[in-house]
Amino acid sequence: MDRNLQAPHVPQDGPPKAGSAVSLADIGVGLPILAAFAVIAFNVHSNMLAAGIQPGFAFLTQQAGFDLSETLIPYGADDSYLRAILAGLANTVVVAAASLVIASLAGLLIGLLSVSASPVARYLALAYIELFRNLPKILVLLIIFVAAVNGLPTIRQALVLGPFTISNRAIYLPWLSQDPRNTLWLVASLVLVCALIWLWARHATRRQALTGRRMPVLPVAFVLCLTVPAVLALALGAPLGLSWPALAGFSVEGGVALSIQFCTVAVALGLYHGAQIAEVLRGGIEAVPKGQVEAAAALGLKGGQTTRLIVMPQVLRTVVPPLNNQFANLLKNTSISIAVGYSDLMSVAGTAINQTFRPLETMLITMSIYLLLCVALTGVLNHWSGRTRAREGRSGR
Repeated sequence: MDRNLQAPHVPQDGPPKAGSAVSLADIGVGLPILAAFAVIAFNVHSNMLAAGIQPGFAFLTQQAGFDLSETLIPYGADDSYLRAILAGLANTVVVAAASLVIASLAGLLIGLLSVSASPVARYLALAYIELFRNLPKILVLLIIFVAAVNGLPTIRQALVLGPFTISNRAIYLPWLSQDPRNTLWLVASLVLVCALIWLWARHATRRQALTGRRMPVLPVAFVLCLTVPAVLALALGAPLGLSWPALAGFSVEGGVALSIQFCTVAVALGLYHGAQIAEVLRGGIEAVPKGQVEAAAALGLKGGQTTRLIVMPQVLRTVVPPLNNQFANLLKNTSISIAVGYSDLMSVAGTAINQTFRPLETMLITMSIYLLLCVALTGVLNHWSGRTRAREGRSGR
């Protein structure tokens, strides 16, 4: 037989590659869903026109005509609905950030105590978890709010504890004097410090991957937080004088005020979701093989070193999906702030609906904002988790 003659190539059948093309099944499922949404949108639009309502978002430029209990950005009743929504959004973001910090710290502390060797600490932690996991969050908020309003002194009898002035109206803190250079200094310091800490943490990670040596990150971050703002303040010539709160009649002048509504919402959501986060961390800690803890003890590592270097890095990589869920829930649950009169996004949206009779447009804007906030928050965590797993994969090869 001639060696140049070769058998014809027979293509081997195999499973199609995932994501290579859209299948007919995907089209068959997606088209009816899109058609259903199109029918709903058409019916809503037709009914609004029949009722004499012209859909649109032109009302956003109209004068709002209502005040907010507190704002982080300049806002007045003469401003537009769009600015009112932005003011409510800023309030929501700030109270969500404060709640996230409290919830994360409480969850980490209670999660570690729930698996400690001390029976008293373990039972107290489990009691905290079970208490807040089995109570409605709005009930927790109302209990804390009523306790703060009735338990704290009135503004005329405000309690002064060092730099803090505490009353049932607000908690007052000393703050920088009103000057545009102070605002520039604070914003520039925040951006520059975050960028420098990120660059140093990235450098420390790469150095550890190449040499195996751990470089200090938290001490360097602490030094940067102290030195960079001071250098920028001196460079910009910012006045560093503090404005101290002082009682003046039936109000407090000077400093900065954290309203009792803001404080109670942040504490209530922080404690409530701290219990959920603690339970998530407890499950992650118990999932770490005990042999690794015993091996760390055999190498001479202390309990704190074992937790910081062996246990928590593994836990944080495995609990990202449930933590994503808790963080997104906390962000959405800021909407209960309306129960105590805090001017968040939902409160502003409700007032706008009552005045403009534009429920569909206002709810679409509110839903879109919450969706973008939750996607951004969970996306950051997923990105961090993906980078961590990718580094582990590269180091394991």
